[in-house]
Amino acid sequence: QVQLVESGGGLVQPGGSLRLSCAASGSIFSINDMGWYRQAPGKQRELVAGVISGRNTMYADSVKGRFTISGDNAKNTVYLQMNSLKPEDTAIYYCNALILPVGRKSSLEVWGQGTLVTVSS
Repeated sequence: QVQLVESGGGLVQPGGSLRLSCAASGSIFSINDMGWYRQAPGKQRELVAGVISGRNTMYADSVKGRFTISGDNAKNTVYLQMNSLKPEDTAIYYCNALILPVGRKSSLEVWGQGTLVTVSS
């Protein structure tokens, strides 16, 4: 059994910053990719940022230059530093990872429970 647990969401004023964390736990052999998605009210879930194969990063155009994704391989944790937040960044943020559990031959796609980020004055 593997799981992702997010933390760090909350209420912040426009222009402010937040840092989200996502920790993977369980019987993990390896983690291939980790990323952050978000879903705003009435909208589809979208990819915000990702770390591919533990090294390459990618960002949605809407967050480039404002958000930074980073990881700590030793802790199986990924972070999302969000700066210059805007009201349109308001959403539930979900962590996602492709995890190869111990004893399995194929990876599982795992989602966190989500953490709410509200940007409002």
